[in-house]
Amino acid sequence: MLSEILTFIFFVLIGLEIREGLSKPKDAALPAIAALGGMAFPALIFIALIPGSTAWAVAMPTDVALAIGALSLLGKRVNPAVRLFLLTLAVADDFFSLVVIGIFFREDLHLASAIYTLGAAAFGFILPMRHRLISILSPIATFVIIPIYIFINLLTKLDFSMSTEKISIAVVIARVLGKVAGITLFTYLCTRITSLRLPPALDLKEIVGVGFLAGMGLTVSLVIAEITLQTESELSQVRMGLFFAAIASGLCGVLWLKRFPVSLQ
Repeated sequence: MLSEILTFIFFVLIGLEIREGLSKPKDAALPAIAALGGMAFPALIFIALIPGSTAWAVAMPTDVALAIGALSLLGKRVNPAVRLFLLTLAVADDFFSLVVIGIFFREDLHLASAIYTLGAAAFGFILPMRHRLISILSPIATFVIIPIYIFINLLTKLDFSMSTEKISIAVVIARVLGKVAGITLFTYLCTRITSLRLPPALDLKEIVGVGFLAGMGLTVSLVIAEITLQTESELSQVRMGLFFAAIASGLCGVLWLKRFPVSLQ
């Protein structure tokens, strides 16, 4: 019951953030396109590694709290433009994840799970005073809801004997490599073939760091896994894959951005 309550509040926040992001469509366009690449590539890599598995969607979502938390380890070295791009990308990622759940897994959604995921996001989307609510719920989600949810649904259920199973390995490869490849490539192509451009204080090498950090995904991925997977073995493998992918992606992102210091203009 506690897990469902936490999930509901978290998805209300997602709905709020999506609606807030839509208020500035021009600024959100490039990060949103990058988010699509960062979702398509991991999914395609996972499907190529394990054809026919319903676990492909767990490779797609980004966990903004984890990614921003890892980014904060750089302290004053963090380029504000990197943080803003990552935040906007993660919000777009959440929106596309909801679309994926609604389109591909609607038959797997029971009434209760539909209410505390898609229903909660829709509720957040229509709420007034979005900015005020986001300022209240965001730190609660980051420091209370997400840690408790991850502890309940991931850390207490880790089975390290599943670390070398095929789904675990596929999740790690798809997330760590697919996210950075998709986000970087889509950003590069978009700035070359459209009128969209990166902010002056941000360049492509920093987008690579954003791509690595976006490989940190636990909360929404775990929700998708609980909805779509049928066996405890599959769930255990997904948990291990997400666990190792989050660690590897976070380390790669921090080390990359530390190696290429900010160049504010």
